[in-house]
Amino acid sequence: MFQENTSADCLNIITSTEDGAFQKKGHSARILSPEEAERLAKDQVLVSEFKQLKLEKEAQKNWDLFYKRNSTNFFKDRHWTTREFQELKACREKNALYSTERCKVFQCDLTKDDLLENIPADSVDVVTLIFVLSAIHPDKMHLVLKNIYKVLKPGKCVLFRDYGLYDHAMLRFKSGSKLGENFYVRQDGTRSYFFTEEFLSQLFKAEGYEQVVNEYVQRETVNRKEDLRVPRVFLQSKFQKPFSKT
Repeated sequence: MFQENTSADCLNIITSTEDGAFQKKGHSARILSPEEAERLAKDQVLVSEFKQLKLEKEAQKNWDLFYKRNSTNFFKDRHWTTREFQELKACREKNALYSTERCKVFQCDLTKDDLLENIPADSVDVVTLIFVLSAIHPDKMHLVLKNIYKVLKPGKCVLFRDYGLYDHAMLRFKSGSKLGENFYVRQDGTRSYFFTEEFLSQLFKAEGYEQVVNEYVQRETVNRKEDLRVPRVFLQSKFQKPFSKT
């Protein structure tokens, strides 16, 4: 079941999840409690420039260590991907050439390795950026989008989902973890950016993409064993490479 809340400038759709918690989609950011707002307002001290440069230099090493420690135990199967992004299911089922034997797997740094070395220009039907861009320094995010733009077919989309402003993970960071506006470092040296709808829209449009969908997803993660309901905030979006003008 769902309920629509409308106002002059927004539309929010609220649905119930299987565990009884809520999920809300719309253009309204999460509203902080007075205590949360006060805590964020006080956290203005940034990590030193020396340490920030060190973190940027060691970014790949820190993520390699993260995956070595966690293997496949950290990220669960994302059964919601084909529910939220129907393009993924359609691309797989409708393409007669789809074959696991024909998939090409390669490793690259999207901020500096040219995708054209492995993928032909204007050849990709769909690109997923699911919890990817938040791990990259904000100053380099545009390089990722510029790189992807070259291989994406005109009329096709980038499917995006990542951490949104005021997500529970953002509020958990302790003092001394802030790198910049909405940008934090974890104890293991990996970093995370928390997106606003406006920032992401400007980021994609500056590289030539057209916005299709761009909205917050607010939901609860329920831990019945510990009787905890944790507020999560994500940004879920679709941006399209426009057709060439004739």
